[in-house]
Amino acid sequence: MTGSQHSPSPPPDAIEKTGYTEQPQAVSSLTSGHTHGVHHEESSHLHRGLKARHITMIAIGGAIGTGLVIGTGQALARAGPGSIFISYTVVGFLVYLVMCALGEMAAWLPLSSGFTGYAVRFCDPALGFALGYTYWFKYIIVTPNQLTAGALIIQYWVDRDRINPGVFIAVFWVAIVCINYFGIRFFGEFEFWLSTIKVIVVVGIIILSLVLALGGGPDHDRKGFRYWRDPGAFAEYIDDGATGRFLAFWSTMVTATFAYLGTELVGVTVGEAQNPRKTIPRAIKLTFYRILIFYCLSVLLLGMLVPYNSKELAFATKASSSASASPFVVAIQLAGIQALPGILNGCFLLFVFSASNSDLYIASRTIYGLACEGKAPKIFRRTDSRGVPVYALGISAAFALLAFMNVSDDSKTVFGYFVNLVTIFGILTWISILVSHIYFVRARRAQNVPDTALAYKAPLGVAGSYGAVALCILIALTKNFPVFTHSKSWGDFDYKNFVTGYLGIPLYLIMIFGYKLAMKSKAVAPESADLWSGKDVIDREEEEFLARKRAKELGRAKAAQNRGWFYRVFVAWLF
Repeated sequence: MTGSQHSPSPPPDAIEKTGYTEQPQAVSSLTSGHTHGVHHEESSHLHRGLKARHITMIAIGGAIGTGLVIGTGQALARAGPGSIFISYTVVGFLVYLVMCALGEMAAWLPLSSGFTGYAVRFCDPALGFALGYTYWFKYIIVTPNQLTAGALIIQYWVDRDRINPGVFIAVFWVAIVCINYFGIRFFGEFEFWLSTIKVIVVVGIIILSLVLALGGGPDHDRKGFRYWRDPGAFAEYIDDGATGRFLAFWSTMVTATFAYLGTELVGVTVGEAQNPRKTIPRAIKLTFYRILIFYCLSVLLLGMLVPYNSKELAFATKASSSASASPFVVAIQLAGIQALPGILNGCFLLFVFSASNSDLYIASRTIYGLACEGKAPKIFRRTDSRGVPVYALGISAAFALLAFMNVSDDSKTVFGYFVNLVTIFGILTWISILVSHIYFVRARRAQNVPDTALAYKAPLGVAGSYGAVALCILIALTKNFPVFTHSKSWGDFDYKNFVTGYLGIPLYLIMIFGYKLAMKSKAVAPESADLWSGKDVIDREEEEFLARKRAKELGRAKAAQNRGWFYRVFVAWLF
């Protein structure tokens, strides 16, 4: 089902003949302009160069990174296997609701400005402004942090006293800038293969973990759920008894949130996806299985292999942010396997490089989207002949140079506070997406757009978004609760973690209300929400894409007929 096949006819005054055609080989002859993120000026349009397989694999491997393979170690040591399994499952369901909400809007109208455009159209221009900049802040901080993590992983082989980590940071920085500069097709192909490797590695880790849990390792020890009984499934944190176990569990909710950040990457790619009304819903549906298998299953198996009071795990969580701190490496070492840790470190280096590459992509497309909305200087919406927003890429890459702050040990502490800030920005992004979806549903109902007109509908609808917003707000407000529980006096108060942990909230609110005061913007009424501008162009693009696809398939069928029965029966099915 596609939106063009089942969409009701909008009111004549609702359709403006504006929009974009982002085919890599042809530019629409429509008049110049942009409407709420549907952009089509020849010198500032993106190209639809991401194929279905690119979108699908980026969706599957996009959020597999250090949060899963490294961050789970600290969570396990602090809270125990039962706590991390529950928290990763709960937050995984929360993320799925966010993705379903985003998918419903993206399948209706794919905007080059990403989800900031939905906030502007359906909710309030002030929300779009705040969302866009908080999301950009998040990724211009995360990108250099990932570069630093890559340099730290290399220290597994090359000591920092021999070669300064700044050398590797510079090499990685040049590499990701070049990959992003060579165009969306090159980026899509490169990220496709990196994500493929990430998926294969994680699947391999899961299979290995299952084998080790069943006694297939060198020690032939069938562990099963032994460590869930001794030392136990739930550890204590800060306090004793039930209170301590609950605080330990709640602390892992924050760890799980950090691990899932970046899942919404698909929402930024919609402006460069071919046939987005088919590829985006498919990617969203795959998100559910990725969460279930890659996250929930992997942390369940990890809790079976490593006791939360393991000395090796305690050492890993105190180590620097390198792959040697991975609890999966600890599991392999406890099982007596000698060769794999170095191999896993190499794989994790690819994880970090892929993450930094996609983070720079998101940062550049986010500031591009803000420029398309008129909320950033116009120069950032300029693109070259390959559809790359070169100036947006340039400023985002410049901020990535903050990675060199981490060359000195003292700066690592300062930069750790930036990472604390990233998490709150990520939660605020999820809240904004969910609020936009709630307003989108209100607008659809007010304008009598039936559910059958949608290319994709969120399974739990607006009720799921309301529940997810409530949980996100709760996590955001309690994110740094240890700064309160640890402090017995004002002198003990950890104000640095408090400030960096909660600074995002007042900054977010200041941007919303500051924009409303400065621009005199008002919330969008459901009856007047713009559901239609540019949709006719997207519908036409979809029809053209499907027509080309049918013609190509017909040509292949004719070629297969000419090759004879042997090709049709024994070879054609492979392709």
